[in-house]
Amino acid sequence: MTSCTVERTTKVSIITPCLNSAGTIGQTIESVLNQTYKDIEYIVVDGGSTDGTLDIIRGYLPRFQGRMKYVSEKDKGIYDAMNKGIRLSGGELIGIINSDDFYEPNAVESIVSHMSADKYQVLYGYCRLLEGGRERGVLKNSHEDLKKQMIPHPTCFVTRRVYCDFGMFLTTFKIADDYELMCRLYRTGQVTFTQIRDVIANFRTGGACSNLALSEKEAAFIACYHRLISLRELAGRLLVRI
Repeated sequence: MTSCTVERTTKVSIITPCLNSAGTIGQTIESVLNQTYKDIEYIVVDGGSTDGTLDIIRGYLPRFQGRMKYVSEKDKGIYDAMNKGIRLSGGELIGIINSDDFYEPNAVESIVSHMSADKYQVLYGYCRLLEGGRERGVLKNSHEDLKKQMIPHPTCFVTRRVYCDFGMFLTTFKIADDYELMCRLYRTGQVTFTQIRDVIANFRTGGACSNLALSEKEAAFIACYHRLISLRELAGRLLVRI
């Protein structure tokens, strides 16, 4: 496929799914508001919060000057909320940042600068892990190791055509539907994965994916289903978790 630099006119949609996130969502929203790249629409998909999250969201609407919108209604979980945000979006490139995570100020600019002319793209970078406000490490997982581990989802940006032609998130798994999507895309052989060697997002540990045993079990089944590992490797992974 022919590659070229994409001009800075690419419209980017950023989606934040949330539920009762009053303690952290302000920093998430600020990180989107303060991006050095400005051609961004921001969509917050709330699952029916009751803790003041909605007041915080509404308070930011004027500061985005029409570039932010939100919906608040019950959903079927975080991946259902992500799919809802994708359907509401209009950008050529779509990123998803959860309500307890936040971007680096130049995250979107860095991502857009690495885009090519390819129709199907996943662009991602490094992710800083935070625990109790302190840096715990930096995830640098590569798509070349997808059979073993997920790339840092808070850093991922996906071209719209990917979702249109290969589908969105399943709502089958409790934790690993993002991993299933990336394995599905990788297996097509048609999607260009580009890793950016810079910190794009910051991830607070302790959320749903903190259930390591369940996460690894789901990931093993997904990798086997997409033929990234054999049945023997699947059995070996499951035995390790017993």
